[in-house]
Amino acid sequence: MPDLSLEQSAGGVVVGIDEVGRGPLAGPVIACAVILDQNHLPARLLETLDDSKKLSAKLRRELQEILISCAVIGLGRAEVHEIDQINILNATLLAMSRAYDALGKRADLALVDGNRAPKLPCAVQTVVKGDGISLSIAAASVVAKVARDAEMTQLAQLFPGYGWERNAGYGTADHMAALQRLGPTPHHRKSFAPVRALIS
Repeated sequence: MPDLSLEQSAGGVVVGIDEVGRGPLAGPVIACAVILDQNHLPARLLETLDDSKKLSAKLRRELQEILISCAVIGLGRAEVHEIDQINILNATLLAMSRAYDALGKRADLALVDGNRAPKLPCAVQTVVKGDGISLSIAAASVVAKVARDAEMTQLAQLFPGYGWERNAGYGTADHMAALQRLGPTPHHRKSFAPVRALIS
């Protein structure tokens, strides 16, 4: 379970940053930056907050509501056309820097999930599998996941048939079958091999 060890050993204002949506064939990549109020965290949060992939959708939404009351949160994104232009890694780093900017507050240190650091106006420490280590990164992973899932559910209503409300744009069997049957939408990443193959 993630905890506050990294945050407390660093001291000062610490922001956790994570993203969701690197792997899907469709939709934006969304990053979140979270500064927790470490002295006023509800017990429910401390007991249950974890890597968003390990939590149910219902629990993620509940934790997001709690986080809104005890954290400063910034969301950033990179759109599909940006992913296609600068590749998914650079688009992810761009979304992370936009999430930091959206905080409206300066941090002394950013704990960033993964092994690549975005350009930020503060010190950066990358943490591999950080959403299972740092509570701030876990919080960012949950908020980003809730935001992106909600957006993909909305897009699913505009572009029915691809199952985005279930697969969030990932290349599941039903999504791949729909791509073959219906072709790509404006929200598909043309630089990703399965989509590129269909276009060419």
